[in-house]
Amino acid sequence: MGVPQFFAWLAQRYPSIVTVLRETRPNPLGLEFDNLYLDMNGIIHPCCHPEDRPSPKSEAEMMLAIFTYIDRLFRVIRPRRLVFMAVDGVAPRAKMNQQRARRFRAAQEGREARQDLQASGDNLSAFRQRRKERMPFDSNCITPGTEFMSRLSAALQHYVVLRLSEDPGWANLQVIFSDASVPGEGEHKILDFIRNARNGPNYDPNQRHVLYGADADLILLGLATHEPAIYVLRE
Repeated sequence: MGVPQFFAWLAQRYPSIVTVLRETRPNPLGLEFDNLYLDMNGIIHPCCHPEDRPSPKSEAEMMLAIFTYIDRLFRVIRPRRLVFMAVDGVAPRAKMNQQRARRFRAAQEGREARQDLQASGDNLSAFRQRRKERMPFDSNCITPGTEFMSRLSAALQHYVVLRLSEDPGWANLQVIFSDASVPGEGEHKILDFIRNARNGPNYDPNQRHVLYGADADLILLGLATHEPAIYVLRE
């Protein structure tokens, strides 16, 4: 769950905390990062139904867009030890009402869009073409337990195996993938992992963590870990 306008307020009030990173340039901070944590829903949604460009035409294109996005983040951060990928699982009961409201609203908007297209269509083929162009994907599929999430989980597992076996940058990394079958929101899975790791006997307190996600509450959650070197990556 995000905090509306929190990042914009924070960046405006404390501009020195923001550093621009580019995948084609050296890290301006002059730092090497150890662990990269990906809140995957912040990647899945914009790749499957983007707002700033045409939507993918097929499920295969969606998967490819997700893989390409992860590759971009990897090139920006270049983690040395760990990549943790967390997809939202079943949410706590306290958040289910909000999720239900969002999904009912999305279904209602989709129904209204179909009615508008049908009313304005002069023939069946034109209606089908406009429907294909304007409504290529139902975002309610990005929900734990759906067939789409099952296929996405299998595709991401294949992606990880491929990168570990073929990409030298991934060769010495530990990769942990928590899919939608594991309960809890992605960001909280990440924070639970960090807290549990801190209790281990071999934990290095000087390692640098990078959290990626679309929600501004990652900033607050990162501060709550009390880690001395934790960074939040976002577009």
